[in-house]
Amino acid sequence: MPVTVATAPFDVSAEERTVTGLVDALRGDPGTRVLLVSGDRAPVSRGHAVLSFVAPDDVAADAEWAFLGRDSDGVALLLAAVGERGSEEVGSDGASFREVGASLPPHEAELFVTAVALGRWLVEAAFCPGCGERTRTTMAGWARHCDGCGREHFPRTDPAVIVGITSADDERLLLGANAAWGGRMFSCFAGFIEAGESAEQTIHRELAEEAGVRVRDLRYIASQAWPYPRSLMLGFHVTAVDEDEARPDGEEIIETRWFTREEIGRALRGEGDVSLPGGVSVAHHLIRAWHDAGPGGEG
Repeated sequence: MPVTVATAPFDVSAEERTVTGLVDALRGDPGTRVLLVSGDRAPVSRGHAVLSFVAPDDVAADAEWAFLGRDSDGVALLLAAVGERGSEEVGSDGASFREVGASLPPHEAELFVTAVALGRWLVEAAFCPGCGERTRTTMAGWARHCDGCGREHFPRTDPAVIVGITSADDERLLLGANAAWGGRMFSCFAGFIEAGESAEQTIHRELAEEAGVRVRDLRYIASQAWPYPRSLMLGFHVTAVDEDEARPDGEEIIETRWFTREEIGRALRGEGDVSLPGGVSVAHHLIRAWHDAGPGGEG
């Protein structure tokens, strides 16, 4: 399957989504570039650390399609989501965002996240949750319409908080080892915002549940779209009120540990026996931002 490599920034060109028949028209244009997505994997040119695109005719007919935007040359970019069963179509060059996101140019990392989040929704939300009828895509793949009950459905985004806990003197950072990682990696504490909660309420609840600490001085740092499955991670630093009370919940978090800047610095350099989140994640950004803000703080 011939591929083209994407190297230029892209424009989401959202105003084009209302053009009737846009996706079908672009599928008929051999110059259109298509990003294949199977689950959370897409083709990547390993030698260049950039996404690989295919022509519309090289995609299976039963793929779910959407308009992603245009590159800096005005060339249309389409998404073709083939679901987990399409792993063979993605091929041996397929990689997940977790694997290669940190190596991609920023605009391609953004495109990858968008494609995975939108693609999963298109594949998994084919039926109306109201009446059970199969829906049809509208707005160039960015919405679904149910002819059975008339409802409109849009891609779902689930907000979550992710938090780095500092000591009162700001000389230590509390991280936790998740059971899902087998205790091999320490990271910030995270949790989904529940119905009726604000982000701040979620922080207090989650940290009390997972780490056993009360906190103050909530400082928003940054957010990140995270396609696992369709999350928006809201990153914070907070200060622990009762540092000595830190303890894991024993279920989701199996170990909590206070780290000095020196220890974090070694881990960021890949030294020692502690692993930290990869550079593609907002958790990595939160940890590095705390480390770099202190005396002698450099990665």
